[in-house]
Amino acid sequence: MEKIEHKIVPVNGLNMHVAELGEGPLVLFLHGFPELWYSWRHQILYLAAQGYRAVAPDLRGYGDTTGAPVEDPSKFTSLHIVGDLIALLDAIAPEADKVFVVGHDWGAYMAWHLCLYRPDKVKALVNLSVAFTSRSPKMSPVNHFRSLYGDDNYICRFQDFHNDGIKK
Repeated sequence: MEKIEHKIVPVNGLNMHVAELGEGPLVLFLHGFPELWYSWRHQILYLAAQGYRAVAPDLRGYGDTTGAPVEDPSKFTSLHIVGDLIALLDAIAPEADKVFVVGHDWGAYMAWHLCLYRPDKVKALVNLSVAFTSRSPKMSPVNHFRSLYGDDNYICRFQDFHNDGIKK
């Protein structure tokens, strides 16, 4: 892992931590919950050795990325995250036409939105563990997960706590 380079990139008022290695076509890795760039360490090394530039940021609210007030959930919408990703790509690869995107879990959800909001930036998408699901105006995402997986699903379980960490 000592080959992987780390840097802080200012994007959208955040200081985004980025791990990267290699040169060539850019592959953007988006981690899940509660993960960090580190989840992609093996893939970064492998793809860099195959002639790609592998980039894995700590997304808004995670790891060494700073700047978003975590007590304000309104700053963590898919629009904010996609905006961060576009600003990151503009900062680290301003000449890049389109990039490959790989997402896992919550990062896959953000990757789907990156493709929907900015298809001009994405060459191809590979997502792990999260299929595309369109939003239903008739049901909240939490209630949708509850109907599919029950109250014990981690997304549902996290809803049982106040912002101060005390169980309701």
